[in-house]
Amino acid sequence: MTVQVNGFYHDATGTVSYIVSDSERKHAVIIDSVLDFDLFSGEVSSTFADKQLAFLQENQLTLDWILDTHAHADHLSAAHYLHSKTGVKTCIGEGIKAVEARFAKTFNYAQEEGHRFDAFDKLLQDGESLQFGSATLVSMSTPGHTSDSLSYIIDDNVFVGDTLFMPDGGTARCDFPGGDAGLLWDSISRVHQLPAHYKIWVCHDYQPDGRQLQYQTTVAQSQAANIHVNNQVGKAQYVALRNKRDATLAVPKLLYPSLQVNLQAGKLPQKQSNGLRYMSIPLTDKTQ
Repeated sequence: MTVQVNGFYHDATGTVSYIVSDSERKHAVIIDSVLDFDLFSGEVSSTFADKQLAFLQENQLTLDWILDTHAHADHLSAAHYLHSKTGVKTCIGEGIKAVEARFAKTFNYAQEEGHRFDAFDKLLQDGESLQFGSATLVSMSTPGHTSDSLSYIIDDNVFVGDTLFMPDGGTARCDFPGGDAGLLWDSISRVHQLPAHYKIWVCHDYQPDGRQLQYQTTVAQSQAANIHVNNQVGKAQYVALRNKRDATLAVPKLLYPSLQVNLQAGKLPQKQSNGLRYMSIPLTDKTQ
């Protein structure tokens, strides 16, 4: 059995999505796909996800699972769109329950119908496995960036979501509700305890200093050279560094649109009486 990894880069959000396939039996999974969204016009389209569907068809691959590593705050998930086109089940970590509970008041979910914890078809626990063809995917809980963050281990590959970036990019922020720098340190330690040759595939690359796009490293390289969590940095030092850095970061511009969609497995808000869909942005009134 040979596992093949194909990365798809979404330039507008710096996101890398993956199609991982079992080349022997021609089955596949999609990890962290993206809907195209223009914040200024409100236009939502499926150009990126359609490229992935075309790739599956061109390579005669059967899609078995649609997965997200967490409820992303910087892009809209294409999970529901892909499900609507293929009928394939959507999956995320069971920690999504805690994320939705934290944001229920923000989005006034208690007063609306249709907001439940069953938007995804399957909620994965730590250590749970899924089959696709002759390949096995094992979920590994890696909270810290968000409380629902999962990494996916397939053969000698680990798809870490936002838990780690490329070594020169460091690690993800922890200042969202439910984020915790200490937990992220522990989660990264779990990743770094995997065999040294395992390939780490990241969900974002922001190309520090203008270098070329990179989205794959190894456990050994990450452990030795990550600018935030290398062998010379201890947990207390990392937590202080992460918290200090997070205090300077702006709110992601797609935070509220992303969460409204991603907490519902990528479903867009329901149409209102005029036939249009709307996003909500909670306001902080500082005029008084």
